[in-house]
Amino acid sequence: MHIMEGYLPIGWCIFWAVLSAPFIIYGIWKMTKMIQEDRRVLPLMAVSGAFVFVLSALKIPSVTGSCSHPTGTGLSAAFFGPFITSVLGTIVLLFQALLLAHGGLTTLGANVFSMAIAGPFVAWLIFVGLRKTGKIGLGTAVFVTAAAANLVTYTVTSLQLALVFPVEGSILTAFIAFAGIFAVTQIPLAVIEGIICALVAKYIVRVKPEILKKLGIIQDEEIARIQGEAA
Repeated sequence: MHIMEGYLPIGWCIFWAVLSAPFIIYGIWKMTKMIQEDRRVLPLMAVSGAFVFVLSALKIPSVTGSCSHPTGTGLSAAFFGPFITSVLGTIVLLFQALLLAHGGLTTLGANVFSMAIAGPFVAWLIFVGLRKTGKIGLGTAVFVTAAAANLVTYTVTSLQLALVFPVEGSILTAFIAFAGIFAVTQIPLAVIEGIICALVAKYIVRVKPEILKKLGIIQDEEIARIQGEAA
């Protein structure tokens, strides 16, 4: 979904940057507060950011001016919520634009909004909703959350491209065209990403459950069950 440098008109670049800014500013405040309250979250936060970086760097050619890849943001959204994830995602996208020529600086706001804000927010709402039922295990919830973050990201990217490049004057037609092309690679990638994130979440429960417990992600009964599965 990384929209490349120079592909969007400057007006749209400014629009998406301004729209993204409040989320990032609040996310920085929330991240700082969480770290000050308990520095033990730092390693998991760093791992979550690295996870986003690695997965989102695995790009496959797709729509002209963009690409397909996993996002990795669903796992962070489940653990830390959407605002902190927006900060982690912004850092990742900035580094990728500067070091990997993946995305761009002028299009950073658009890429941040789709991958670091929209995807994580919807995914987090889904995660919270699933967990509140009391019937959905952590692995299943993370699977759905990660897949949703991926698909929502590309839905928003399709809209961003359609707004700039309407087909025969129709934004809807362009959106369907862009989304259809993305779907060929993105639906399988979303499923794979969901499986990977679910496995990672369960692994963390087995080796460092106290952090997830403190974050309110999991309780003792489920920790014992997941650890028992590995025995």
